[in-house]
Amino acid sequence: MRRIVAITVLAAALSGCGEPKIDGSSDQAFKESIAKVSKGLTEDQRAKFKSDMMLLAFQGVDFGKVLQGKAKPEDMSENMKSGLDGMTASQVSAKADQVRKEREEKERIQAVSEIADLQRKKAQSDTAKTSLMKFSVEKSRFYKQKQEYGFRDQPVIEMTVVNGTGEPVSHAYFKGTISSPGRSVPWLIAEFNYSISGGIEPGEKKEWRLAPNQFSDWGKVDAPKDALFTVEVVRLDGADGKPLFGGGEFTERDAARLASLREKYPD
Repeated sequence: MRRIVAITVLAAALSGCGEPKIDGSSDQAFKESIAKVSKGLTEDQRAKFKSDMMLLAFQGVDFGKVLQGKAKPEDMSENMKSGLDGMTASQVSAKADQVRKEREEKERIQAVSEIADLQRKKAQSDTAKTSLMKFSVEKSRFYKQKQEYGFRDQPVIEMTVVNGTGEPVSHAYFKGTISSPGRSVPWLIAEFNYSISGGIEPGEKKEWRLAPNQFSDWGKVDAPKDALFTVEVVRLDGADGKPLFGGGEFTERDAARLASLREKYPD
């Protein structure tokens, strides 16, 4: 009998010497137990404990519902207390580290998927650019024509194009640049498009005279007479009205995003 009592006393003594635990039975007990747990930690451990607590406290919180008033702050408080109840600082740390590890793995998987999508978009864009170059702009000229009536001169775009794509084209989209030699900044960079009446067949050559809106950027630009006008083909629609060569444009923003992801996830 004495032996059993001795073992019981020893077990109680050992349990008392263990790490202090968080008590989630009430708000007061929660605050006091956290203070007690923190007291036995070093400054660095205390900072990590605080970070771990915040991570676990907000894990799984739907902030959309909180903002919509569908989730009450007191419910969040109760969930936090019940979730951390009975845990020691080392247990909180281990659980938080596991959450971080799982989150990092999920982010890695998402990043790898996004990298693949961006690489695919770049490859499609490169292929499209090669094909679009076959729709050549042999001549391009921009000027403004005086109007007998009206407050603004009429902007005019003249172009000579040749369809070398091997596909009929019903609609063409362009990016025009007005610049001067020796100047770093162009006078204007703007897109325009033309719905081709009757289309343009493979190998066919066309001369167009387009009249952009007088109140658009084309009508507002005030470039010198010796400025150069260059045109880049950015998209072509086929006879069915759908884009030829597909893939979409791989933008500078896409390139920056891909470079950033590759730097963080090189494999």
